[in-house]
Amino acid sequence: MTTELISSRYADLDLWTTGEAVQAMLEAQLAAAAAVQSQAAAIAAAAQAAADRLRGGTGRLIYAGSGTSGRLAVQDGVELGPTYDWPEQRTVYALAGGMEALLTSVEGAEDDGAAGEAEIDRVGAGARDVVIGVAASGRTPYTVGVVRAATAAGALTIGISSNAGTPLLEAAEHPIFLETGPEVVAGSTRMKAGTAQKIALNVLSTATMLRLGRIYKGLMVDMRVSNHKLQQRAVEMICAISGVDQAPAARALGQAGGKVKLAALIALGSGPDVAARLLRENGDDLRGALGEVRSQLAASHARPTSEEGPAMSRA
Repeated sequence: MTTELISSRYADLDLWTTGEAVQAMLEAQLAAAAAVQSQAAAIAAAAQAAADRLRGGTGRLIYAGSGTSGRLAVQDGVELGPTYDWPEQRTVYALAGGMEALLTSVEGAEDDGAAGEAEIDRVGAGARDVVIGVAASGRTPYTVGVVRAATAAGALTIGISSNAGTPLLEAAEHPIFLETGPEVVAGSTRMKAGTAQKIALNVLSTATMLRLGRIYKGLMVDMRVSNHKLQQRAVEMICAISGVDQAPAARALGQAGGKVKLAALIALGSGPDVAARLLRENGDDLRGALGEVRSQLAASHARPTSEEGPAMSRA
């Protein structure tokens, strides 16, 4: 496994100055980022397939891994809730050793392939689900067990590894090979391999949310408004989308219960019920719903008759 090799370049690392060592580590991090670039097409294909599988249903994202890889996978999944309002019940974690392994090492858990298979059976993974298995080595029995069982159950499977031709990549329908090579500190895959995994996971999940209509014009229009900073950001988004001032945008956000997409349509003159219906009919896609609202306004030649009027006239 290339991730476990000892690099002669760093054989005297402990004799280098701290500045030299840090510089070498930073250069390695840049190389890790570059390794992801070669997998752009593979990541895009996986994201599109994931979105197609998850769209309009109850399918789940199931993240699997152990150690550093598992923790990075969990981090990616956890952040989808506040950022894109992805429901918690549609995110599942298959972590070797259980969630306890987030904070402490659970010895031997990653070697139990049968436990990985059993976890997929326990959560009832099936054809509506997407399973993302992450392992720097590509050989971790637990993670390979998860992905093999998930593939057999009909789930869409994605494998992320830093070693080519490994069981994880062979078991996954969408293999993503991140060629990060030997680490500065031999075997410390939380460094280069971990960085590449984090980038790949970030891009994969963001592209999936993009294709699911949870991003509009580069804006997080499905984010959860959970504090004052995010409320102000939501108001600014509504202003940008609907062309209204902050006061009517804030009122629309209140009427929408903090939902930015709904508020943007309300700010243009739609009633809350009509706005909700338009989003449903357009598969929760804001662009499509906005197009309908603007077409209706243009067809009716609406004139400002209330405080909402100027917003309608700018639609």
